[in-house]
Amino acid sequence: MSGPGGVGKGTVVDRLLDLDDRLWLSRSWTTRARRPGEPADAYVFVDRDTFMRRVEDHGFLEWTEFPGNGRLYGTPLPDPPAGRDVLLEIELDGAGQVKQRFPDAVLVLIVAPSPEEQEARMRSRGDDEKSIRRRVAVGAEEERRGRAIADHVVVNDQVDRAAAEVAGILSKHRAQPPASPST
Repeated sequence: MSGPGGVGKGTVVDRLLDLDDRLWLSRSWTTRARRPGEPADAYVFVDRDTFMRRVEDHGFLEWTEFPGNGRLYGTPLPDPPAGRDVLLEIELDGAGQVKQRFPDAVLVLIVAPSPEEQEARMRSRGDDEKSIRRRVAVGAEEERRGRAIADHVVVNDQVDRAAAEVAGILSKHRAQPPASPST
């Protein structure tokens, strides 16, 4: 699951996990500071040196440096419990890397109903004004790029509805027979 900052990816993911016990959420790593009120397990919060050691050890499925602020984000190589599907909540660059590496991965792009709503959501989670202006400015381009690579686009206009839509998408994909290996 991917999308621009402030569209509510984390909230949809949390609700989706309540709806689907076959999902296992991989916790991303980041070098950014924890936001006020953000759960301690929202990410694995580390310093830059720790993050870069993990990069050198080839311990990430994907990783990226966030433009403009130097913060690093990465998805550790997943190790889900047996019988569980991996759910990644990742930035758009990471989603593109995963899609290239695993073309059968299902990429769901979450978008806000409007740029104004996206801005309001970032403000409500405590983002500073400079960060909000920067994220809204790049949000339209991120959405355009995301739509180009996504298998599905879900508008997060209401969390329960958006999570139910994603759950339905996953059910349809699970019902499809696996692709035959090429000869």
